[in-house]
Amino acid sequence: MENPLPGELVVLFNRLLPAWPGRAVAEQGRKVLDGPKPISIVGSTGSIGTQTLDIVAENPDKFRVVALAAGSNVTLLAEQVKTFRPQLVAVRNESLLNELKEALADADYKPEIIPGEQGVVEVARHPDAVTVVTGIVGCAGLKPTVAAIEAGKDIALANKETLIAGGPFVLPLARKHNVKILPADSEHSAIFQCIQGLPEGALRRVILTASGGAFRDWPVEKLKDVKVADALKHPNWNMGKKITVDSATLFNKARSGLEVIEAHYLFGAEYDDIEIVIHPQSIIHSMIETQDSSVIAQLGWPDMRLPILYTLSWPDRIYCSEITWPRLDLCKLGSLTFKAPDNVKYPSMDLAYAAGRAGGTMTGVLSAANEKAVEMFIDEKIEYLDIFKVVELTCEKHQAELVTQPSLEDIIHYDLWARKYAGNIKLPSSLSPVPA
Repeated sequence: MENPLPGELVVLFNRLLPAWPGRAVAEQGRKVLDGPKPISIVGSTGSIGTQTLDIVAENPDKFRVVALAAGSNVTLLAEQVKTFRPQLVAVRNESLLNELKEALADADYKPEIIPGEQGVVEVARHPDAVTVVTGIVGCAGLKPTVAAIEAGKDIALANKETLIAGGPFVLPLARKHNVKILPADSEHSAIFQCIQGLPEGALRRVILTASGGAFRDWPVEKLKDVKVADALKHPNWNMGKKITVDSATLFNKARSGLEVIEAHYLFGAEYDDIEIVIHPQSIIHSMIETQDSSVIAQLGWPDMRLPILYTLSWPDRIYCSEITWPRLDLCKLGSLTFKAPDNVKYPSMDLAYAAGRAGGTMTGVLSAANEKAVEMFIDEKIEYLDIFKVVELTCEKHQAELVTQPSLEDIIHYDLWARKYAGNIKLPSSLSPVPA
């Protein structure tokens, strides 16, 4: 697939035309739906997918599911089909097709089922869907997201690689098809909410908050002893394994790292104007500073359903029951604290900063190498501190082949290359954090 614009214009779009240029204003005359908004969910059995379905179940008058795609959890997928009655279902693992059919044998409703990658793509571009929730982790979510954009669907973005790896390709494509990219993760949703109605040029700085993850209170010298179970104990959020480990390493929050790169593409902030602050309570989900030095923050209990809900309902606000959606009580909370991130404890910050500055395919290589390294750590093939070294060595190797204006094929090629290279790296048995 070729870039939709010449290389020079891709750079221009990258620099000047982010998804939201520091402000968010609903277009006048935007179509108002008659009835519940039809949505597709790519990654329906994962953390983002299941929480999205919680929202649909809570608001059947606001949303309805027209298509679902899952990877291999056919038991849960079958339950979702019976509950939400989508028109189309995809199971990415083709070998599980018969198992899914058997699980639905006694159902009074039978959807169309398309197996494999093609099925996931068809779910993403289902003709009835207005918005597609992209909940697949990794570059596997890029192709269905591109298909959805080409079909004119708004994107509820929970797949970071769409912009981290694919930003130079995806942003001009979304603009070409007049598609909105709406951030579904907590931090970028917070920024998105804070820029609503800002006048042009008002954004001065983006302040991303990070909980600090499982090891925020651990001394650096103890990190060599980290086990998988330790890294998966996130103090505040209920998330998937990969994202939880990323919170522990701070790869998902590293300065000019994964979420900083995503913020750059989403809101057009320069890297020097995107900062990280450790906020252990995870109540302030992120902040912006305006040109007059005012700081605007978005607060709420740590609950991923809230940013997902806003992504689905924007520009509207939907009433939430106090029973299932507890309201924030600042007096009960008591206090909020903040501190600067530790570069020695989180060497991912310097690694990701360098990758963000390099741009092009380097950010996708960083993300893919990190994903592979986290996978190896969870599988107990490497130690916790090895995650940083695997990513560093992979990025160093890629420097000679960096593509500054990548096509979709380049992005996918180097994603696969990075995973393979990272998986074959041989490391010494013990590593220590490298001081900044």
